[in-house]
Amino acid sequence: MGNVTVIGGQWGDEGKGKVIDWLADRADVVVRFQGGNNAGHTIVVGDRTYKLSLLPSGVVQGKLSIIGNGVVVDPWSLMDEIGRARAQGLTITPDVLVVADNATVILPLHRDLDQAREARAGAGRIGTTGRGIGPAYEDKVGRRAIRFADLADREALETKIERLLAHHGALRAGLGLTPVTPADILAQLAEITPQVAPFVKPAWRILGDQIRAGRRVLFEGAQATLLDVDHGTYPYVTSSNTVAGQVAAGSGVGPQAGGYVLGIVKAYTTRVGEGPFPTELHDEIGARLGDRGHEFGTVTGRPRRCGWFDAALVRQSIRVGGVQGIVLTKLDVLDGIETLKICTGYTLDGRSFDYLPAGLRDQARLVPVYEEIEGWTDSTEGARSWKDLPGAAVKYVRRIEELVGAPVALLSTSPQRDDIIMMRDPFLD
Repeated sequence: MGNVTVIGGQWGDEGKGKVIDWLADRADVVVRFQGGNNAGHTIVVGDRTYKLSLLPSGVVQGKLSIIGNGVVVDPWSLMDEIGRARAQGLTITPDVLVVADNATVILPLHRDLDQAREARAGAGRIGTTGRGIGPAYEDKVGRRAIRFADLADREALETKIERLLAHHGALRAGLGLTPVTPADILAQLAEITPQVAPFVKPAWRILGDQIRAGRRVLFEGAQATLLDVDHGTYPYVTSSNTVAGQVAAGSGVGPQAGGYVLGIVKAYTTRVGEGPFPTELHDEIGARLGDRGHEFGTVTGRPRRCGWFDAALVRQSIRVGGVQGIVLTKLDVLDGIETLKICTGYTLDGRSFDYLPAGLRDQARLVPVYEEIEGWTDSTEGARSWKDLPGAAVKYVRRIEELVGAPVALLSTSPQRDDIIMMRDPFLD
């Protein structure tokens, strides 16, 4: 039995929460390795719906859940989320949840900076969630971040705060924000530290021991490949690497530990916020996809933009993400559409592209090249075996496999946990 890494293959919101929860039932440990509380996973179990942002999905099943050092963590948001999870009957204790002691702390001043920058940018805004993720990563790279290990050392913490404010003081003044003093930050941290401290441990060591003991590990990605800071539609991306290669650096394991890489993609395409979207639909079909797919952001509540499946984008994501098999979700949303379209490439100024060029202006001007495929009238909702699918739906799935260059390992047909068709077991590959 090997480990499994799950990443998004589009612009996020592909249904990772349900799939990761389903896989977590077969794993012993679940690890978050990048991002922050700008990500959102929705898990439906019977009549209960769990909305998670920082907590790894393993907490729903009481599995050892680790927030790795590659995650930037807002401790106030974390404790709020733990409180909500406990109110829904989940057991969240230091025996279940581990926060890496070398993970970066998101402070209120990071949220202030994030929101002020977006407000100042106007029409040029990137579309961040305003939760301070980007500024926290900036401080991490700038070597001035507060890490969770620092919370236990008052003297070191005071020195670090002075260095942090030497940078943020000027930024806040330039943006017209109220000055922050070292005493302000110390008071904020003094209040939250006793609550979060029991969860803070050397995550790399705990995870390494689990791997050496033969435990099965599920590495849970947030956001998606097309939001990767290097490989996504820059600058309309998140502030971390979202591809499977980040597993090693973001959780403190060797590169071989990630195991089998699953890329999750919807049977159509969605995007939240700003940025290029070649197959976006502004017609009745786009509205229908949004309505039937309940396309609203888990974290922000913002409506998602909807469009046809883009095989060129997913093919590119598969290559840069090292994806070995895909999970196709929300096939049921396409039920009843007479003719479906799949984007196979693009044209731009008379040139043909089978990939997304890196230039922002080029991305915005791409014209999609479509292949039409017959739709189906029978329902696929809740199907749990291949034979339950209409023939046209089977052809659609097979054509996607051919175009993206990877097999469908799992097929999801509703938000419910058990409505999944398994073509191959990722833990055995």
